[in-house]
Amino acid sequence: MSTNPLHSKLCIYLFSLLLSAFTSVQASEMPTRTFCVFDPIGVKGPAYQGMLDYKAAALAWGVMLKLQVHTSEAVALADFKAGLCDAVGLTGTRIRPFNKFTATIEAVGAIDNYEQMRKLVGMLAHPKASKYMVEGNYEVAGIMPAGAVFVFVRDKAINSVKAAAGMRLATLDYDTASMKVVKHIGATMVPVSIATFAPRFNNGFVDLAYAPAIAYEPFEMYKGMGDKGGILRFNLAQMNGQLILRKDKFPEGFGQSSRDYAYSHFNKALEHIIAAEKGIPEKYWVDLPAEKHAEYKEMLRQVRLELRDEGVYDKRMLKILFKLRCRTNPSHYECAERLEG
Repeated sequence: MSTNPLHSKLCIYLFSLLLSAFTSVQASEMPTRTFCVFDPIGVKGPAYQGMLDYKAAALAWGVMLKLQVHTSEAVALADFKAGLCDAVGLTGTRIRPFNKFTATIEAVGAIDNYEQMRKLVGMLAHPKASKYMVEGNYEVAGIMPAGAVFVFVRDKAINSVKAAAGMRLATLDYDTASMKVVKHIGATMVPVSIATFAPRFNNGFVDLAYAPAIAYEPFEMYKGMGDKGGILRFNLAQMNGQLILRKDKFPEGFGQSSRDYAYSHFNKALEHIIAAEKGIPEKYWVDLPAEKHAEYKEMLRQVRLELRDEGVYDKRMLKILFKLRCRTNPSHYECAERLEG
């Protein structure tokens, strides 16, 4: 029997209208929750753009999200604390008041490479780890990589701890770990925020700054480096972004679905990070001697232990990170002597 093309198109059109109407009715019956997104670039930034897909996925988890972008992380955090947001996306260090366990992912020198980071996020996305994702009424609903943190210098002669002594280092004023590192190397701390660290570096107000490679282009870090500056190819820490929500504002199981979603997009986020690192001209990268790597790794280990003993870092997370490092390099002295685990 022949099929009338016009009739087929009409049926498809009517079905689409019915499906759209049904979806609209479903959406109207869902609770609406406000999600504050920190993206220093604004609505055109990668964090906000990525949340548009997340918003669509959240419909299947039973929530209609209202996204609000904040170019200031401090403002996004303040709004969340004030109850103006039901959920918020922040950098890992800002998470400490809500979940010290996951905030410790950014422990200095604790993760050697992206494969360790992938394994960690996969472990934390598993339902068996869900109990660690909740503290009080706060739940970590997703962890995404933001890249290795590197030290940017205005002069390549600043290529060692000794050379950095006395130099002005842009330091996030809420980052306890970074302040401890500054003290260890004998540099002069200059308090900054994510909004001000790059301008202060670019205009010469500070000699050093730290950031992941994804900051190079949007924050125009090349202006601060000019012809003499560079980037030390040494992994200071692993920056990440985390989604935090008020558990009582979301349906049961929303957090787990969100963590599964975030982990499923890990590789996509990592591709952007690696592309950003490869996109930095090779002339800027400064390779350190192997003995310096070992020396600085030990310095960061000492910082981790101090912050662990002071209650800043979570002991359980440090043990997990220790085991991840030792699986990669079991012959390393810290593993053989079980210096941290």
